[in-house]
Amino acid sequence: MNKIEIQYCSQCRWLLRSSWMAQELLTTFDGEISELTLKPGTGGIFEVLANDKVIWSRKEQGRFPEITELKQAVRDVIAPDRSLGHSDKTKN
Repeated sequence: MNKIEIQYCSQCRWLLRSSWMAQELLTTFDGEISELTLKPGTGGIFEVLANDKVIWSRKEQGRFPEITELKQAVRDVIAPDRSLGHSDKTKN
């Protein structure tokens, strides 16, 4: 099965944001994620890993992901053939 890890900065108080994103991912990928870990860190870290592959880094991207971006990035690793319905539609 698939493993997701969200590393977040506890000093920056990003637990709430991280837990909301975790809830969204667990709801969207119900039955496809076997483990989701929230891992507190320091120094402004916010990274999301899917099956040990970094799929989002706040440091690299310069921002937090939109939830639809995050779902698409997770899907691309754990279930590439899966449709996300309205979350797959691109913005005009």
